[in-house]
Parts: sequence; structure tokens; C-alpha cells
Amino acid sequence: MSATNMPAVSAAGQEIEKLMALHPKGFDLSLDRIRRLLEVLGNPHQKLPPVIHIAGTNGKGSATAFCRALLEAAGLAVHVHTSPHLVNWHERYRIGVKGGRSQIVDDELFADALRRVAAANAGRTITVFEILTAVTFVLFSEQPADAVVLEVGLGGRFDATNVIDTPAVSVIMPISLDHQPYLGDRVELIAAEKAGIMKRGLPVVIGRQEYEASLDVLVETAERLSCPMSVYGQDYSGHEEFGRLIYQDEFGLADLPLPRLPGRHQIANASAAIRAVKAAGFTLTDSMIEKAMATVEWPGRLQRLSEGRLFQAAPAGAEIWVDGGHNPGAGEVIAEAMAAFEERHARPLYLITGMINTKDPVGYFRAFTDIAEHVFTVPIRGSDVGLDPVALAHSAFDAGLIAEPAGSVEEALAEISSRQMPDAVPPRILIGGSLYLVGNVLADNGTPPT
Repeated sequence: MSATNMPAVSAAGQEIEKLMALHPKGFDLSLDRIRRLLEVLGNPHQKLPPVIHIAGTNGKGSATAFCRALLEAAGLAVHVHTSPHLVNWHERYRIGVKGGRSQIVDDELFADALRRVAAANAGRTITVFEILTAVTFVLFSEQPADAVVLEVGLGGRFDATNVIDTPAVSVIMPISLDHQPYLGDRVELIAAEKAGIMKRGLPVVIGRQEYEASLDVLVETAERLSCPMSVYGQDYSGHEEFGRLIYQDEFGLADLPLPRLPGRHQIANASAAIRAVKAAGFTLTDSMIEKAMATVEWPGRLQRLSEGRLFQAAPAGAEIWVDGGHNPGAGEVIAEAMAAFEERHARPLYLITGMINTKDPVGYFRAFTDIAEHVFTVPIRGSDVGLDPVALAHSAFDAGLIAEPAGSVEEALAEISSRQMPDAVPPRILIGGSLYLVGNVLADNGTPPT
């Protein structure tokens, strides 16, 4: 049974519900519990194909998607771990297929791994994320593949994925402020946590960094650990020229199509992934990279909806985009992408935004001050940490935007439709501020990730 055509509660979903009832939901950053569990399981994390380990505040998911596309374009079977999921827990695990597209894990295979890991843990104190990470290693060690692309959950140094002692390459994507209660309130402190995935003497790829302070920490850590290092803008780079992606590193220059993923920031993300796959020891030809740029997919990140129930509820001819970016750094790159769309095709921009209470909503909204016409703030269904829409509307107002609360995304779409004059240009609508909200939207629209 595929992960996108499941009953309301799948077999794996039932197992996860049991775990959620037994174990804490939150983060308790430590590696002791998962190392103990993995030892009981026979250390499956030590029986994996070459691992590309990816951390960062923004862009790590996109880099994961690009690495997967590049390796699959080379005909390789690639296991992929991402978090969080958007609609189904199964999305976190893609199982590699030789010569084809990796598939979201089968429900029974997933449920069986969950049962075995829970039995091995024997009721000891552990977080659900740590159990799910152990499941990653069980699944990926038992299914044949040529590579693993492993996205960090939170931070790096004490993230449950950081039991990987010999990655083929460690990748650090852009760093900005997020998860401050866990990682620190300055970018250099967050950079130090992310740098914790670097391993002595093993390759490191550093993506484009907005802050000099974070770059300094990453470079100093790599040097201290004697890691062969590739730094964006120094050892490799990418830029747009005449509608093409120009990538360059010590092996030469490649003239490539622009990535399928929209937004100028994806040029740097794609470039980091190309460098990472090469640094991990895999061979890439220009034709492989061209194929990857055309086939890469990353649901919920500047994803355009072109069908579905919510799409039908929007004004006729409207553009609808969803994006799970939720911090000020993400707000800046999403707003830049919206401004670029505006340059090509002018439309009024409406935001439909929901956020959780650990984020910086004013910082996120500030990026849209000059381009958004109106903001509707909405609740996040199924979350007990969602910001009240009234309070979120006040944050948008504090950032200089006109905002009002709505009861749901559908209600906000109806309100936008009611304001649409017959001869007016159809609007551009961005639904975002939280991956959880994007998950709600994709589920309600009938277009979950596949």
C-alpha cells in the first residue's frame, strides 16, 4: 500500500500513536539514549552505504532534494531521510530504487521496523524522534542502496542523526536564527551546533552563508578537525547568467539549466548539492546534472498548486503557492522569490499565514512589508503550539502589514475571492509560515507528497 493512498490510520500510524502516548514529544538533545538503542539493534547505522549528512537552518531540505536528484540521475539507488513530514509520517523515509525514483516507504515495512525498534527499546526513556531515527537506520541498513542522504532534524551536535561517525561528506547549509531555546540566540552559537556533524579528517561542504560570524565558526571548526573543506564562493560557486545556471569548482565550469525549484536561492542550494555529491566520491557528468535540475522535487517549499479542492476555492486565475519557511531568513528568500515573480507578472500578493509559538513572526513578516497587499492569519489544525490568529495578525501589523485573522485557509480564500473585482488581475496567494500548515493545506487540497 502506498503512503499516499492509506486508510485514516495506517498500521505504522497506529504504532506511532502508541509511541507518542508512551514517550515525550519534544526534543531532549543527547546521543546517549539512541546509541544505547542502536547497540541493542546491532548498530544498523554502521551498516549503511555512503552517507551525505546535511545540516543548516534554511536550505537543508532543498539540498537533500538536489542530492537525491543528482544521485538518481546517475542511476543510483538512494535512501533519503527528511523531517518533519507534511502529511504522512512515511514521507520521512524514501527507499532507493536502482535506476529509478526512490519510493516513500511501504506501510507494512515501516510498521514492522517501528515494532522491532520499540521492542528493542523495551520501554526505556527516549524521545519519539530518537525512535524514528533508529527506524531510519534499520530501514536503510536492511534495504540495498548506493547512497544515503540524511537530513539533520534539529541542530547537529546532539541531533539523533549524529551517530554517523564516518559520513562520506558533511554539508552545512545557510545558518540563521531559529530554535533559539535549544541552539542559542546568536548565529555563531547556532553555527557551532550545526558544525557538530563534522567528523575529523572527512570532507565538509559549506553552503552560502549570509552571516560572516557563522562562516567563521564553520571554517574554524573544519580547520581544527583537519577536514577537506569546500566553501561556497571560494572553492565552488553558482550564479545565473542569461537564464542558465553557471556552476564552477576546481574541476571546471558547467553551463546548466536553472533548477526546477523556483527562487534565486535555489541556485546556491543546487551548487552546494553538486559539490557535496562530488566530495562524497560520486561521479557526475554535465548530462546527469542537467537531468537532476529538471527532475528535482521538494514538496511544500515554493510549491505551486495547480489542482485540488483548495485551488478550486481560490479566485479564478489565481496563482497559489505554499511554502513551509518559518523564520526571518526563510521569509527573506521567499519574499525575494515573490518579488521576482512580480517582476515577470504583476499581481497583488496575499499572504495566508499560520505559525507556531517558537518562531519570530515579526521577523518573518518584515520581509514582506513592501510587497504584500494583505495578510490573513489562520490556525494550524492538529497543533497545540500554534499561534492564535489574532496575536499573529498583531505581529503582521507590527511588521507594517495590513492583517486580519480568519478561521481557516478555506475561509481566507473565500474572503480573497469576495474582494476580487470582475476585471481585476487575479491575485498571487502565498500560504505558509509553518510546515505544519503546509501539511494541512496539501492534505485538504488532496495533493499530498508522493
